[in-house]
Amino acid sequence: MLVVVTEPTMPPEDLRTKSLLPELLATRRRLRQRSESLVPHRGPIHEERDDPAHEEPAAGAGKTGTLRAAIFGVNDGLVSNAALIMGFAGADQSRTLILLAGISGLLAGAFSMGAGEYVSMRVQREVLERMLHLEAHELVSDPEGELAELAEIYERKGVPADMALSLATELSKDPATALDTHAREELGIDPDEGLGSPRAAAISSFITFALGALVPLVPFLFFGGGVGVIASASITGSALLGVGALTARLTGRSPAMSGLRMLAIGASAAVVTYLIGLALGVSVVG
Repeated sequence: MLVVVTEPTMPPEDLRTKSLLPELLATRRRLRQRSESLVPHRGPIHEERDDPAHEEPAAGAGKTGTLRAAIFGVNDGLVSNAALIMGFAGADQSRTLILLAGISGLLAGAFSMGAGEYVSMRVQREVLERMLHLEAHELVSDPEGELAELAEIYERKGVPADMALSLATELSKDPATALDTHAREELGIDPDEGLGSPRAAAISSFITFALGALVPLVPFLFFGGGVGVIASASITGSALLGVGALTARLTGRSPAMSGLRMLAIGASAAVVTYLIGLALGVSVVG
């Protein structure tokens, strides 16, 4: 009796993921090559570390996407709603209509930002989880090949061949450690923090956008006309300066320059929409 032994095949979804893995890894390698061209920016380093008042950013603060979403959220809220409000103010609309436009812009933008962040982070997380799933499958189905692959990675980093093989063998003894090591060394993924939280990013983006969008709207709750425009522009400009200065705590750049850069961007958008609103208002009246 003839017995045919066939090797277990991977599920169709794993095969599809495996076919995409070279492209994903090639993209990651291109990004890493770009990062090698970066040079340290000018600015004090040792002086900041010696300063007791200086605080280093929390470990992993920018990895999960929550902090990034918060910064983008408050900045987008300030700029987009200020530009929208100034456009209506330039068209010489009533305070009631400006308030309606500002509230609509706040709600629409906050929901859009929250939903967009959730979808983008969710898709990113699912792709990375799929890559980890495939790597775990290969560690079980081809342990010798994965061991040699890990040893080769360490050799390329300058570790002697015998030491690289010994290190890879030791790390491959525990399945959890092996998967964590391959994720970091081969895929460039931090399983602990690199996947990010879609829900946290969405909530952070929603709240910060709403807070930012509320700032240029507040003066029109009490004033109208030119007084409302001046008050809104002043409070929005101050907020943009403050947010820009806060981002410097993370980037190490000059707080003044970061604040002025954010102010210039926001002011440019507001001035352009104000002038467009002014032109449209005059043409409609005429």
